[in-house]
Amino acid sequence: MIIGKIVDNQVAIIDLEFAGINHNQKVEAIIDTGFTGELTLPGDLIDSLGFPQIGELPITLGDGNEADVGLYLGMVLWQGEERIVQVLRTDGKSLIGMSLLYGNRLTLDVVTDGEVTIQTLS
Repeated sequence: MIIGKIVDNQVAIIDLEFAGINHNQKVEAIIDTGFTGELTLPGDLIDSLGFPQIGELPITLGDGNEADVGLYLGMVLWQGEERIVQVLRTDGKSLIGMSLLYGNRLTLDVVTDGEVTIQTLS
């Protein structure tokens, strides 16, 4: 089980650990149920971890604008196991999307400092 919390303005966050080429790094990530991909990470973090770029992907942003973003392969520790994920390079915050959450139960206690839990479905 992964445990996080609700912070300012009802934002659900968890800590994720990424396995990079030369080091591992923990990152605070926001759960974004409106994002259908797996993950977004800032470019400097992707570069630091040494994730390889596998292409570019056209996306539609929340404001309706379209952009091409770098698509990378990364390694994240998820539910106690290493998992290869597709990571979109952004200038914003680290986001967890619905594709990473697929096969899990997400529970949110939406109050300040409320608990966020992610459990694998059997």
